[in-house]
Amino acid sequence: MSMENETVKNGGVKLRWLKKYLTKKLMIGIVILVIIVAVVLGVGSDIFFKSKTTKIGFEDIGELATQTAYCTELSVTDKSKNLFGVTIPFTQSKYIYSYDIVIKAGFDFEDIEWDENGTSIEVKLPEAKVLSSEIDLDSFKIYHEDESIFTKITMTENNEAMKELKEKAEEDAIANGLLENARNNVETILKGFFANSYDLEKYEITFKDK
Repeated sequence: MSMENETVKNGGVKLRWLKKYLTKKLMIGIVILVIIVAVVLGVGSDIFFKSKTTKIGFEDIGELATQTAYCTELSVTDKSKNLFGVTIPFTQSKYIYSYDIVIKAGFDFEDIEWDENGTSIEVKLPEAKVLSSEIDLDSFKIYHEDESIFTKITMTENNEAMKELKEKAEEDAIANGLLENARNNVETILKGFFANSYDLEKYEITFKDK
């Protein structure tokens, strides 16, 4: 056999071996890629479902306000100097004014309990409570202003008057059904949260007071 024929023969053997090697590597690569894609898709779906149920729906929300009341409260600050029970002339300072106060009521999410049993979800709710009371400073109106140079109303006294104003607004809002309305609205809001993770046409949600 000539040197030229020997070279051609060896070249053909090497070429066939190289094709076989590359084909084997390609098949292994495809199998690995398919496995990786299957695992990623499977894990991703499971994590997304759990995130919607526990994180977005409940744990990341500290308080849930379900009802807001708007109250206008009138306050009278009256201060004077007295001698033997009689007001000393020219010592009376008196202010009559009003503020709008925004009061929000609702629930702490950590106090809300729920259990899933088959196609039933039972939610246990605590009592509704006042979450915040904020004075709208832009709503300030003054109806009477008379300050004596002999009797100054201090910042401490003014701060106490503002505190009492908020307490009175909370009492009025609660007396007019603030907490009852908050309890009624929470069911609608929670159903919206559950709808992110459950098909409400297949699940029955019941609400109970703790």
